[in-house]
Amino acid sequence: MNTNIIEVKNLSHSYRTFKKDSGFFNALKDFINRSVVYKQAVKDISFHISSGEIVGLLGANGAGKTTLLKILSGLIYPSSGCVKVMGKIPYNKEKSFLKQIGMVMGQKSQLLWDIPALDSLYIIRELYEIAPLIFEARLDRFKNLLSIGDLMYTPVRNLSLGERMKFELVAALIHNPKVLFLDEPTIGLDIISQRAIRDFLLNINQSEGTTIIVTSHYMRDIEVLAKRLLIMEKGAILYDGSPGQIMKKFELTQKRII
Repeated sequence: MNTNIIEVKNLSHSYRTFKKDSGFFNALKDFINRSVVYKQAVKDISFHISSGEIVGLLGANGAGKTTLLKILSGLIYPSSGCVKVMGKIPYNKEKSFLKQIGMVMGQKSQLLWDIPALDSLYIIRELYEIAPLIFEARLDRFKNLLSIGDLMYTPVRNLSLGERMKFELVAALIHNPKVLFLDEPTIGLDIISQRAIRDFLLNINQSEGTTIIVTSHYMRDIEVLAKRLLIMEKGAILYDGSPGQIMKKFELTQKRII
């Protein structure tokens, strides 16, 4: 029986940009006649992820991590190759697919800024057509796990970064997705908030079997959460294996990968 929830084969993605030279006259020339160049963000990668895995996606800035997450979640089309998530092609954006994924991007919010977090969650409840009793039960559980019960009526703009990230996770998980994509969920957070989020994710993975793919520059996140690493460099997969093996092989003793 095939338990792969994500299957990627020979996946590549290029994006169009414009060549820019320094200096006033070069800028004027570029304004009149810009030179188009194509940059390859993902280069012919193949891998599969089993249901229930937590996979750490690592690499320097510009390595292709966020592009890969966007392809897997259906936000962008790949240039070539095959990708399936839960047997679906992500960029087709089928309703049945979208209802089974969640995504949190550390630099972008899915919560409305000027209203209480709870109101945003009610909107999400309607969008995902979650039964009220199921919604309330999951919300009560998340409130207890993340200690956010007294913050439900606080406008999002008045929440701290750590508090806001907790609500982002609730928003991404309230509909009980099978796959959760996380792009830098602990970036900029204090140590206590980082630990709370890691504990929460482990609980969700173990109790609900949620498959989690997470990018992070903090090695502590990866050490605690992931039993498998995908390390990307210049769009290619440099390593696919356990954290223990990579640390032994490359002697990774630093607590942060840049």
